[in-house]
This record gives sequence, structure tokens and C-alpha cells, in this order.
Amino acid sequence: MGAEPLAPLVVTDLTVGGMTCAACVRRVEKKLAKLDGVTATVNLATGLARVSHPADILPEDLVTAVEQAGYEAALPEPPAPEGRDRTPGDEDESEAATRQERERLVVTALLAVPVLVLSMVPSLQFRNWQWLCFVLAAPVAVWSAWPFHVRAVRGLRHSTATMDTLVSLGVVASFSWSAYALFLGGAGEPGMRMPFSLLPSAADGPAHVYLEAAVGVPLFVLTGRFLEARARRGTGAALRSLAGLAAKEVSVRDEHGERERSVPIEQLRVGQVFAVRPGERVATDGRVVEGSSAVDLSLVTGESDPVEVGPGSALVGGAVNAGGLLFVRATAVGADTQLARITELVTEAQAGKARAQRLADAVAGVFVPVVLTVAVTVLGFWLGAGADPQAAITACVAVLVVACPCALGLATPTALMAATGRGAQLGVLVSGPQTLEALQHVDMVVLDKTGTLTSGHMTVVQITAAPGGLGQEAVLRLAGAVEQGSEHPLGRAVAARARRSSAEEPLAPVRDFEAMPGRGVRGRVDGRTVEVLAPDGELPTALADALVAAETAAHTPVLVRVDGVAEALIAVGDVVRPGSYRAVDRLRRLGIRPVLATGDREAPARAVADALGIHEVHARCTPEDKAALVRRLQDEGGRVAVVGDGVNDAAALACADLGIAMGSGTDVAIGAADLTLVRGDIEALGDAVLLARRTLGTIRANLVWAFGYNVVTVPLAMVGLLNPMLAAAAMSVSSVLVVGNSLRLRAWQPSPAPARERRRSRAGHR
Repeated sequence: MGAEPLAPLVVTDLTVGGMTCAACVRRVEKKLAKLDGVTATVNLATGLARVSHPADILPEDLVTAVEQAGYEAALPEPPAPEGRDRTPGDEDESEAATRQERERLVVTALLAVPVLVLSMVPSLQFRNWQWLCFVLAAPVAVWSAWPFHVRAVRGLRHSTATMDTLVSLGVVASFSWSAYALFLGGAGEPGMRMPFSLLPSAADGPAHVYLEAAVGVPLFVLTGRFLEARARRGTGAALRSLAGLAAKEVSVRDEHGERERSVPIEQLRVGQVFAVRPGERVATDGRVVEGSSAVDLSLVTGESDPVEVGPGSALVGGAVNAGGLLFVRATAVGADTQLARITELVTEAQAGKARAQRLADAVAGVFVPVVLTVAVTVLGFWLGAGADPQAAITACVAVLVVACPCALGLATPTALMAATGRGAQLGVLVSGPQTLEALQHVDMVVLDKTGTLTSGHMTVVQITAAPGGLGQEAVLRLAGAVEQGSEHPLGRAVAARARRSSAEEPLAPVRDFEAMPGRGVRGRVDGRTVEVLAPDGELPTALADALVAAETAAHTPVLVRVDGVAEALIAVGDVVRPGSYRAVDRLRRLGIRPVLATGDREAPARAVADALGIHEVHARCTPEDKAALVRRLQDEGGRVAVVGDGVNDAAALACADLGIAMGSGTDVAIGAADLTLVRGDIEALGDAVLLARRTLGTIRANLVWAFGYNVVTVPLAMVGLLNPMLAAAAMSVSSVLVVGNSLRLRAWQPSPAPARERRRSRAGHR
């Protein structure tokens, strides 16, 4: 018998509650991985687990596995119906949790601050002040620290230890010792003080209590967690802003175009026409059927300048209409829209893990048990060395508290969340953290020509009119009138340019139209015979010179004859995008070697390469040739990225170290790529490289701080130079600093183009 076929894999997202450090992440991942065929990636910053599992394992089984590990788990709730207004009492779980955290923190501060002040300022102490402090500290040690105690006991039941275990033990130990000292006076017996210790000892006086640690640890840890939670919500602001771009209602025009009615966005169907009034967001992807306006795409593609649109122009859902009334025919709805795909890509990217984070999680998995062992060893050592019990216990508590691996768990995911969100705002979508890691190491980039470096469609580049003739504008109107019925790309380019030049009045009608295969077209316009055809025969000197220039630049020349007289030469070509000049220059300055690979002829390829300063050119490449070129460059030691936009680029994109697709390209190219430039502008590639390098630099700084913090503070706590209260403050500050450093990526700005470069780009475009 053959082997049973494997069950198909599906992906399920879970929300996981109760995780507080990287050790928790490791525990949940290991528990899920014990199920056959299951792999999981858990993100501490978002509280989400992305689980890949066989279809025969139900989501409920995954929830049970997480709960068996000692944590809470649930399937994400479906979003509320669009357009539903929230009532004043309507509050989601995140808001309720934030409110409860704030209330717990406020009450803890009110109780803990008097204890801290009395314990640390001897001049304010009065008779029996320790008893007042004990009364105030008791609810802090029990109620305020209750979440830590609950999670510590839950972990103990599942034979695991986390940050909550360390905090709970620290609070219980310091409060219990203080209660013992107050009620039994055990701290009054003299003992040996630790060398160089800053911790109090019994030799300092009878019945010394250490309640400041019992209240200081919960206060500082709760404060740190509250600030962390606020900051982590900030890292997801970009994703929430993308989700907020979706319209709730849309004004749909009926089949006869006479009436409009407002319907929920879920009821909009492909093919229906809807209205977009000035100031409104475009409800979904579509094409303009009526009206013209300027549209702001900045929140969707990162494009800062408004784009002029008219009939036939494509629109992206979420864009803002900054001008006149538009009527748009829907081409995609729901999950098929570009905005939905952007949101999904960002979500998937934030669910992944960088190599550095996987290392940090592995370390954290054994970190807490090691810390517990060290703390017990410190306690035993000082007791065995003759130190008084209070000093030994406080050193043990300080080790427990200061070594909490919060910063270690937050170092990478918060930076990745901030970076992927910022990238989405700038029109750069990454498929995961591995993409950012690969992007910073790229040293070669293979660039497609058509649609990547160039506009991808034929455009009139130059019009040269014969001296003493009808003039450039008149000839263009006549040629455009003849070509307006043509389906040839050259004819469409001439007609489009003529329509733009005479926007105030339509082109004249053509009579006796005739297509001449292999040569051009002929027709009568305003009583004149107009021919638009390939150049032949003798030409006036000005037109002959223009013909040579067009052929040198690899443009296609078109001759216009009016009543048999050569009146103008029109050069048509696929023009270089304005941003390509700056993009290629930036890549070189970043140490990345550009290579041009195209299926086009040698002459156009060389012309584009010469204009951009690219020295290595491969023309007439088949899809197999492009993939072979990538492999050859990799064999030579290069780390290769490929940028493309068509089906013919998909193979090269897939085998490259990093595949980059233009957002204006085909779905096949985008699906094969690791990174997508949403606005279809190669200029964004330099921004993506710089953002990747900044992100990985931020992650390295975070990890250095997280590891270095423990390397420095744990030995200080072991020798008694760090009391538990200061240890709690240091631990909280460490986590907040890591998150704060990551949040700086939200404000990252790509360098603006110098004025000289912008002028050069425009000149090259013309």
C-alpha cells in the first residue's frame, strides 16, 4: 500500500493572552509544535499566533493546546459590520483591558508612593511608621500583584517559569520577610553585612522592614507594562490606518444612470457605478467612467502629489477625491481590492520572525530557569557566608526582578511592526522580516526595462515640424484625428497626445479612413488628405535630422504627410520613468550594482541603459534567460534582487535572493515577489533599502541593549549593589527604551531628491 496522502495545510490566526516575555512566546510555540504537522509563529508585540496546520486539526484543538500551556487563546472575532455605529457603552476587549490596567496602576501608585517616601526619607518617619507602611503595602503585594501571582501559579501547574514567576517570587519574598520582621522581630539579630553592599542588614537596627521593595516592584513593573502596551499599540498604527481607509457606505448609480442610492459597502458588486464626491474616499478599486479630478493617493501608495484622473483612469480604493465629481465603475470589491491586499501583506509581515528574534526566543526559553537557579544560589551563598537573612533574601529578590526578559522579547517584533507599517505608508510592502534581512545584504539588482524603468506604454517623445509648413500643433491635430480609430500602439500614442493638446475641443472627424498594412493609415480630415506612415523617400533636412536622432535613441519615427507634403516627423517610444534616473543613481551610491535584462531589442535596451548610466545590458532575454542570468550572478558570489512587473519576470523573481514586483505589474509577478512597490515607481526601491538597513540597525541596537542590560545588572544584584526596587525600575525602563527606540521608525523619512536631481529627471523625461 502507498503512503497516505498528507492532509492539506491551512493557516489559522489565534489571539493569545497572558504572554509577558519571550519565554512565554517560546512556551506557546513549543506546545503548538507538539501537534503533528503544526508549526507556529507567535508575536509578543501583537499577541497573535499564526499557525500552519493540517486541515484535519481543528482550530479548537489549537486553542486547547495553548490553554494547556497555561495561556488564554481564542480565534479572532470577525469585524463588526461596516457602517454600524458604536453606542456609548460599546467597548472592545483591548479598550477594556487598557482601562483596567490604568485603574490598577492608579490605585497601586496611591498606595505605594507613601510607603516609598517614608522608607527612603528618614526625616519623615514617625513612631510605628512601619505599621502604616505595612497596611498600605498589603493590598499592593496581594491585589496589585495579583495578575503576576495568578500567571506564576498557572505556569507552575504546567511546569514552566516566566517573567511573572520572577516578579511574583520577588514580591512574595520581600513582603513575607517584612511581615516576619514586624511580627516576630527576626531581623533584629545581628549578622554579617555583605562587602560593598547597599542593602540594609540587621546590624543597622532591630526589626528592619523592606516594604519599599514589596510595593516598588509591582508599581514599576505595572508602570512599565502600561507604557509598553501604549507604545506597542503605536507600532500598529499604520495597519489600523490602512484598515480605517475602507469606506462604510457608497452611493451607487442605477442601471439607467438616473438615480443614486446609498448602500453598505458589502452590497457593492463588480460592474456597478458609484459616485465619488469632492473630499470623499474612493469606495473600492475601479475605473473612471465620467468626470475628471485630482486624486490624493498618499495614504495608499505613498505618492505625495495628487494625480489627475479622467475617463478610463484606474483608481484605488481608499484614495481621496480632491477635486470634482467622479463616477467610477467597480473592478474589485472586498478582499480582492488593492487596499485589502496591502493590509493582508502588512499583517503577514508583522506575524513573521527575523533570524535575530528566533535566536532571542531560543535564549529566553532557558533564561528564566537559569535565573531561578542563580537566585537560589545567591541566597544559599550569602547565608552560608554568614550574611544576615534579610540581606541575603533581598539580593535574591533583586536577581529575580532585574533579570526579567521583557526587553529581549520586544526587541525585534516592535521594530518590525513599526518598519512594515511605515513601509506600507511609503508604498513599500514586504512579505516578512526575512525580506528586510535579505534586502539589507543585496549588492546586485537585475532590472527589467519595459514597465519597470520605462512607463510600459508608447508615448510621443518628440514632434519635429518642417520649416515653413503648417506648424507642430496643426499637424498633430490632423494626425491625431486620423489615428483616433487605430488600434495600433503607435496610433493610440499619437491620438492620445493630440487629445491632450486640444483638450478644449474634440478632434475633427475622419472620412475615407484606410489602413495600409505594414505602412500606416490614411484619411481625409477637414478636406485634407492626411497620411501617418513609416518614413520613406527624400525628407526635408530638419525631418531627416530628426529621423536620425529618433533611430539613435531607439524611438520609432512616424512621418505625417498632408496633401502629399511631408509636414512633420513624430518620434514615439516607451519613455524612461522620471524616477528611474534618481533610483539607479541611488542604488549605485548604496553599493548596489544595477544590471538591465530585457526581452526588447538591443538598440532600445542600450538607449535606456545609456540614459540611466547602466553598464551591463542583456537584451532579447527569454524568461529562462533571465532566470539563468540570476543564477549565474549568484554563482559569482552576488546577492541578487530582481525587479519586474510581468509574467515573463516571474521565474527570475522566484529564483532571486529577493524578488521585487512593481505594484502596477501582473498578479503573477506580485505573487512571486518578496517585496512590492505599490505605486509602480522604481524610485521607491532606494527607500526600501534604506528602511531595511535602518530597521536591522534598530533591531541590533535593541538586542545589544537587552542582552547587555542583563549582563551588567544581574552581577550587580548578585553582590548586593542593586536593591529590588531599583531592579524593578531598571527592568521597566529597559523594556520602555527598547519599544521607544523601535517607535522611531514610525517617523523615518526617505531623503528628498536634491533640486539638481529633480531637474535632471525632468529633463531626461522630456
